Amino acid sequence: MKQFIVTILFFCSIGCNNKEKKNSGILDREKMQAVLWDIIEADVFTEQFIKKDSLKNAAVENAQLQNKIFSMHQVTKADFYKSYEYYLLHTGEMRILLDSMTTKAERNRTKMFERHAGGNK
Repeated sequence: MKQFIVTILFFCSIGCNNKEKKNSGILDREKMQAVLWDIIEADVFTEQFIKKDSLKNAAVENAQLQNKIFSMHQVTKADFYKSYEYYLLHTGEMRILLDSMTTKAERNRTKMFERHAGGNK
């Protein structure tokens, strides 16, 4: 009986946590992962290419890229950063989010190497 009650409480807490996230403007894990992935790519692009162009202001260019990303994902800047803070405070959820992103990056890397190796034959 105790086990049954603990199980019900566990599922209720998960359900409440998800409702709390939705009602407070926190992006769900999948959406946050997609937006964060694009933000990181924009930062890398800024570091590797834009900063080397003396005619461009890297900070302004990066802010413009971020605004395009927010628009593309239909997310506000405020919601993204609010969600980012949430995930920083909830390390378990952040770990899952980052693990998924790492897996995606490894998969993309493997595909790239396979294409490159296939092109050399």
